[in-house]
Amino acid sequence: MTESVDGYRPAEDEPFMSERQREYFKRKLAAWKSDILREAQGTLNALANENPNHPDLADRASSESDRAIELRARDRQRKLIAKIDAAIARIEEGTYGYCEETGEPISLKRLEARPIATLSLEAQERHERKERVHRDD
Repeated sequence: MTESVDGYRPAEDEPFMSERQREYFKRKLAAWKSDILREAQGTLNALANENPNHPDLADRASSESDRAIELRARDRQRKLIAKIDAAIARIEEGTYGYCEETGEPISLKRLEARPIATLSLEAQERHERKERVHRDD
């Protein structure tokens, strides 16, 4: 995930979620999705070309384990792509960058680090504290 072609990076001293900021995050999300899809295609090619008939039982078990790990990783990435698509949809709707809980702007630093964020840092921390309390019950 890199900055846009013109070297632009959103700054705190400009209007929040201006057209330029929305375009920046849309490009950032699209590039991230493209990277994930490229990796997934490489995995599919590797799995398709792998010989499943290992004569040694240990090699076969190791291969199956590697395959299961790879498939779990791809499933996580499939879920991540859904979150990226949802973030792009929020950009189109004009709700991107605003906390789903409070309606307040999510900091640009947080959006740079996690462009799929739907909660402000404070709301996310509250959410995680609540989760921990309920998990301990």
